[in-house]
Amino acid sequence: MKKLLLTSMLAGILGVYAPQNAQACDACDHSTKDSAAHSHLRADDHAPIGVMGDHMHKAGDFMVSARAMRMHMEGNRIGTNKVSPETIATTIPNRFFGTPMQPATLRVVPTEMTTNMVMLGAMYAPTDDLTFMVMGNYIDREMDHITFEGGAGTTRLGTFKTRAKGMGDIKTSALIRLYEDKTHHVHLNAGLSLPTGSIKETDNVLAPNGMRPELRLPYAMQLGSGTFDLLPGITYTGRQDKFGWGTQYAGTFRLGDNSQGYSWGDKHIVSAWGSYLFTPAVSASVRVTGETESKINGIDEQIVAPVQTADPDNFGGRRLSLSFGLNSVVPNGALKGHRFSIEATLPVYQDLNGSQMERDNAVMLGWSKAF
Repeated sequence: MKKLLLTSMLAGILGVYAPQNAQACDACDHSTKDSAAHSHLRADDHAPIGVMGDHMHKAGDFMVSARAMRMHMEGNRIGTNKVSPETIATTIPNRFFGTPMQPATLRVVPTEMTTNMVMLGAMYAPTDDLTFMVMGNYIDREMDHITFEGGAGTTRLGTFKTRAKGMGDIKTSALIRLYEDKTHHVHLNAGLSLPTGSIKETDNVLAPNGMRPELRLPYAMQLGSGTFDLLPGITYTGRQDKFGWGTQYAGTFRLGDNSQGYSWGDKHIVSAWGSYLFTPAVSASVRVTGETESKINGIDEQIVAPVQTADPDNFGGRRLSLSFGLNSVVPNGALKGHRFSIEATLPVYQDLNGSQMERDNAVMLGWSKAF
């Protein structure tokens, strides 16, 4: 899927663009609503592919989209400080100590995690001032671990991998136009996440005593939140000549606990980006994103293990990341109107609650087509 999207995106970027189209499009007056109404296409009509719910559509327009994301995590830190697996195994208390078979410290340490996600979405605008959006996703997660022997020391017993895959939570939203002129556009994002992803995934693990039981996987490996979540936000975009810019606030607020007795922490994300239009068919962007997330509230009584991902206090924190992207749109030919995008994200700052894996990098590819 990712190879197909990347190949198609590069084809769009390298496609031939007729010079007369470029001259005509540069002469146009491009507000967001106006650009949807005429035949000239610009790559910067959309924000970087990592920004969701960034644009609206003209009345009667329908759009379908597909995104493929790969996020990689490697290594651990406490707060802002990197820590080794041996430090975690010998110094970090196990909150379940005192429960049968539970050692005093965390004897299982995650070392690497990869999340692959495919997202399919659709947008429809019944009026110029209202656009509806829905997005579903399929998630495939893998996490590598080191297990240390017994109840103390730094002797490694072995390694193991856990995996969970399936449908995630479905997100729906309405985009409501607040203001627009020839340069600026503002709309509200009003969304709701539906608890369609599993929160009861299991797999076999390597315990410190050498046994390999099948256990419910920790929170980070589950596929959904298990709760209905409000997704409020506001998006501003602007554009003049070859320059574009924008900012978005996106919140996630949990509506109570899920069926297993917990809820993920509330989340706040603020993104700001700028773009430059090299040709009407190709634009490049730089984006900075700040994120805060609270700890998990409550606890799943079926998640009990001497590993940091089983402790609800070891979630959330503050993160800052930097992203670099390319947007392209095919201006003519058989693929006219097809959009292809890519964005790569790197961490700049991470201050995490408790002992957690740190983010390493993420890449997202995207395709969309409006009708």
